[in-house]
Amino acid sequence: MAEIIGVVERLWRYPVKSTGGEPLDAVEVDERGLAGDRLYAVRDGSGKLGSGKNTRRFRRMDGLLRLGSRLGNRIDAPELLDPLGSPVAGPNAFLRAYLEREDVELAREDAVSHFDQLPVSVLTTATLDWVRGAVPSAAVDERRFRPNILLRTPPGTPAFAEDGWFGRQGRVRGGVRLDFVRSSERCAMTGTAQPGLPHAPEILRTITQEHDGRLDALATVAWAGRIRVGDVLALA
Repeated sequence: MAEIIGVVERLWRYPVKSTGGEPLDAVEVDERGLAGDRLYAVRDGSGKLGSGKNTRRFRRMDGLLRLGSRLGNRIDAPELLDPLGSPVAGPNAFLRAYLEREDVELAREDAVSHFDQLPVSVLTTATLDWVRGAVPSAAVDERRFRPNILLRTPPGTPAFAEDGWFGRQGRVRGGVRLDFVRSSERCAMTGTAQPGLPHAPEILRTITQEHDGRLDALATVAWAGRIRVGDVLALA
């Protein structure tokens, strides 16, 4: 019998990796994830992607999170927004001046995935409320954690309820099915300043101390479809 775990409160897409996201009322979801999510990234001359950290695939580029991005209905034409939220003309020229790097460009995904881990991140309001209570000194909303789906959970739902979903499938009636796998390993981006949210490193410290630095549920897409704000998500 299906177990209802919550209602979709907000949907987020991040057209350009590591920039601010775009709230949506509804979106198509396929094997890759939400249509257009992280489809573009800032890429440097060595092929590394702009991020908040340095790894084999990623290059730390401070300041990206102060920018925004949106697609609207045009998957092939991302719009980059400056720190004040205004669209920029000539994204590549703007990025080179803003980042003070001559080797960067806005690039569409090719053979190298733009996702840090898995394609869909789901965060509950129960867990988000726990963070607010555990770090009262910080301004906290879901943008700190960059989920695709913020799920409004029933009263009494414990923090980190997401941990109980791993190995199970979440389903929207007549629509998307998500296979929950594990949680995200959080990095310094959770406390990085972005419009409306000042620098708050205490958020990552608290999550690391209390929950091993993990927060949300990551999923792969088992069945493509459309998901909307207000949809009920249940565990099969």
